[in-house]
Amino acid sequence: MDKLAPGLMEVLRPFLGSSWVVFGTNYRKAIFIFISNTGGEQINQVVLEAWHSRRDREEIRLQELELVISQAVLDNPHHGFWRSGIMEEHLLDVLVPFLPLQRHHVRHCVLNELAQLGLEPREEVIQAVLDSTTFFPEKEQLFSSNGCKTVASRIAFFL
Repeated sequence: MDKLAPGLMEVLRPFLGSSWVVFGTNYRKAIFIFISNTGGEQINQVVLEAWHSRRDREEIRLQELELVISQAVLDNPHHGFWRSGIMEEHLLDVLVPFLPLQRHHVRHCVLNELAQLGLEPREEVIQAVLDSTTFFPEKEQLFSSNGCKTVASRIAFFL
């Protein structure tokens, strides 16, 4: 979505709107999934503030994130939903934020990947993968920059 030209999303507006029937086809049960990195910085800030307040990541409620994500989308003139009737008419049912993964989440990814490979977990491999993963912010080193995307390739490197 963040790479999509502003205004292009308007072609989907009839499918998301109240009419549901477009060109004789009923789209009432259709599910549209829009993926975007917009709002990622704001999500990270909310999660970091929660951590500073000694709140677990799992305690963060969707309502805390919806406004900051929506605002980030609406304020970004390069986003596909910028000045979009889809946003202005509230045609999206839900925003699903992807929170940044912490070290213990990445550890679980390593363990899962090793299990899928049929390998016993070895602490030196797990630790090597974690040590080679980039975490942010620089001071706290709390969140994985790439989530678990690079775990499989890192495991292969350290076996």
